[in-house]
Amino acid sequence: MACTPSPARRVEPPTAAQPADAAPARSEATAPTATSVEADAASARAAELAANDARILAAAAEIEAKAAQAATRWTPALEQHARKLMATRWRSTGAAMKAILGSPHRQPDSASRDPWRHPAQTLAFFGITPKMRVFEVGPGGGWWTELLAPLLAAQGKLSIATWDARDDPSARAQYRARTSAALLASAPLLYGKIERIPNVGLKFEMGPDASLDAIMVMRMTQNMMLGGGLEPFLAEAYAALVPGGILAIEQHRAPASMTTPQHPELGYLPEGWLVEQVTAAGFELVARSELNANPKDTKDHPKGVWALPPTFADGDVDRARYEAIGESDRMTLKFMKPTAAAKPASATAPADAARSASAAAPASAAD
Repeated sequence: MACTPSPARRVEPPTAAQPADAAPARSEATAPTATSVEADAASARAAELAANDARILAAAAEIEAKAAQAATRWTPALEQHARKLMATRWRSTGAAMKAILGSPHRQPDSASRDPWRHPAQTLAFFGITPKMRVFEVGPGGGWWTELLAPLLAAQGKLSIATWDARDDPSARAQYRARTSAALLASAPLLYGKIERIPNVGLKFEMGPDASLDAIMVMRMTQNMMLGGGLEPFLAEAYAALVPGGILAIEQHRAPASMTTPQHPELGYLPEGWLVEQVTAAGFELVARSELNANPKDTKDHPKGVWALPPTFADGDVDRARYEAIGESDRMTLKFMKPTAAAKPASATAPADAARSASAAAPASAAD
């Protein structure tokens, strides 16, 4: 059946409300609707989250493979050396670090990070001693754990959180469960005295109230934000510490011009903002240190701190430039739970942009 042509449209003269030279209205067919824009944004966000989940799981697999390789290093001679190290009642942290940092129990690539992470000086700044009860948040590949375990084994106690991979299929929960299990299995003799505190989901439980002398959060605060919220974590930390207990934070530092977190999934957080959050939770800022500062870090890397050593998230792309920069610029902050502990105020909620940026990089990628 032939189509009947439409009659010609009569052109009306312009009215006062519609001048003759007015631009024609854009047709609805070519103008994007609010619904289509929202759908496109949702689709892009879903793809971003899926890609990030894949990166998180790949990082977990990498840590598992590294842990399995580390387990093969444990010869009878190395085990004997580690037993002696673990049984030593250290007079001081300084004396302990002289022996521990040069010990063959450390993974082969660990010592190369010492010039960037200043372990002996950092522990001294925080006031960590061999008789303390210490909780390490997110040990990841175990760079700090292999130092803390022999330091605290004879007179103190080291605790970490563990998860059951069957409890939560999400990528972040799987990462935490798989990496903590792999780390502990990689060196049973070295890590046998570590207290395991079972956790469910993404909330950090650190043991009974007033049971810890120190909590160490080393390059992990961005993951507290993105994996359940910084405010609940700080409340748990405040409760678990004794009055006078130390909250030790080392964190990738955002540019000074940034006053609120913009892209915490890239690792960097503003120092002033972080201090505000922690003090609002009831802690006192005792001291700051520039021990782990790096003025060469331009902080504009598309893949954030993980573009830098030792991760090199871009592979060989710009590797020489990133090697020249070194590890990230970091703030090093010592907080204390007041000895006359008052009820903490509610911490300021993170910025909307920070809350929505749930596609964090892997929790221990900086290790």
